[in-house]
Amino acid sequence: MSPTFRAFKVRNFRLYASGAIVSNVGTWMQRVAQDWLVLELTHSGAALGIVTGLQFLPALLLGPYAGLLADRMPKRQLLTYTQIAMAFVALVLGGLTVAGVVQPWQVFLLALLFGVGTAFDAPARQAFVVEMVGHDELANAVGLNSASFNAARLFGPALAGVLISWIGTGPVIMINAFTYSAVILSLRMMRVSELYTPKPAAREKGMIRDGMRYLWRRPELMMILVTVFFAGTFGLNFQMTSALMATEAFHKGAGEYGLLGSVLAIGSLSGALLAARRVRIRARLVIGAAVLFGLFEIVSALMPTYLTFALVLPLVGLTSLTMLTSANATMQLSIEPTMRGRVMALYMTVLMGGTPIGGPFIGWVGQTMGARWSLIVGGGLTVVGAVGSVLYFSRKRGLSIRPRLLPRPHLEVLPQTELLGDKAAVDAAPAPEPELAPEPGPVPEPTRPRVA
Repeated sequence: MSPTFRAFKVRNFRLYASGAIVSNVGTWMQRVAQDWLVLELTHSGAALGIVTGLQFLPALLLGPYAGLLADRMPKRQLLTYTQIAMAFVALVLGGLTVAGVVQPWQVFLLALLFGVGTAFDAPARQAFVVEMVGHDELANAVGLNSASFNAARLFGPALAGVLISWIGTGPVIMINAFTYSAVILSLRMMRVSELYTPKPAAREKGMIRDGMRYLWRRPELMMILVTVFFAGTFGLNFQMTSALMATEAFHKGAGEYGLLGSVLAIGSLSGALLAARRVRIRARLVIGAAVLFGLFEIVSALMPTYLTFALVLPLVGLTSLTMLTSANATMQLSIEPTMRGRVMALYMTVLMGGTPIGGPFIGWVGQTMGARWSLIVGGGLTVVGAVGSVLYFSRKRGLSIRPRLLPRPHLEVLPQTELLGDKAAVDAAPAPEPELAPEPGPVPEPTRPRVA
């Protein structure tokens, strides 16, 4: 099997990926349809920013609790519940739209409720990847997950644009409600005995604070989190900025708007596939990709025509996905299994939780200063955040980003059938503070556990 697709040799991951691609196509269709619906109802870039912010607000407020829940209950079961909840919300929004009675406040409320489902889904989904494939194939599986998401982005927005023109926004949103059944079916068909399931974290006081302290003691991870925060808050507002550019800067319709999402996905898919081939993770790759992403976003804003704007978007997608997949893999490879749910929840909170701030702000910039400025300001703040995080954590915390970020020693995750035996040994020694330009010592190569 090609090194790019080596994680597909795992049956459970193949099942999950096949269900995810169907659901992801529906998700992208709903995103385009929902944004178009808001523009039809309000004709306001600020309203579009508000609905985007409301959809991500629960990630900011509930993310740490969602991560704790992911550490304390079976992730496969939790993911089933979140799929049902998000399908119900999509069905209600689509029904109101088809009936012709939908109001802006209803879209705002349902976007908020959809965000609640996403807040609990995201950390469980991120942490579940390693349970399907194990540590050895984690980086490859993260890249393939991103490739699946962006392959859906390649077709979903364009398909939504065509269907909106033919049948309207309501039916498109309702289609997404039924696509969640593909993920539920894939979860039910998995072989539970082949999952690398760690023992659930015991209930203790201060578990969320423990996750935060764990991260604060890891400056190399904090540097990545700060970078991802600025990119997620101000730069990764593609649905809103593309809608503003299509309608205000280039005076195009729903079909051309949907096509921009597909063009962007060409670069994103390329970045995800390149990440799937990568076997080593470097901190400077995350930082460098973030800086390039911000710069290409600024360049896209300066393009004079719809065609030239579309030609730059693949570079925006390539650099953004390189940044996100590298950051995700670095986080998961560097943390202990018992902390994975909480740490990945904090990661997703940082990535998505800033949108309630950045979404309305970038929408306001686009409405008051023009659509192009929404991209210039978003890209510029992304560059400032990435460079600032490097300067702070390298000079104030004694961190060098030149050496490769090697995975820290962590718990060996056992298949569920072997967890009935003795407890896994836990190395409880605190992580040492990194020194300037350290010489990495030998790191034991974790072995893939035997499946009973």
